[in-house]
Amino acid sequence: MVKLRLKRCGRKQRAVYRIVAIDVRSRREGRDLRKVGFYDPIKNQTYLNVPAILYFLEKGAQPTGTVQDILKKAEVFKELGPNQTKFN
Repeated sequence: MVKLRLKRCGRKQRAVYRIVAIDVRSRREGRDLRKVGFYDPIKNQTYLNVPAILYFLEKGAQPTGTVQDILKKAEVFKELGPNQTKFN
């Protein structure tokens, strides 16, 4: 099973996160399938590769809680079909 989750980057006390598609059994810093976004909580900046995110969501990937909140704020779920909005 694939999840969309955050992968920590940056230095000490200045964390930034990559949003990655990763296998459930991998650890947080493990090898990802694909990088699909970027999130900086300090500057409150977000970059999302929406076509890649939609591809993984259509294939059955489950976003974690934090990633789901980021995607809701960016209104990514509105681009999914009405039969695939099980994340709202």
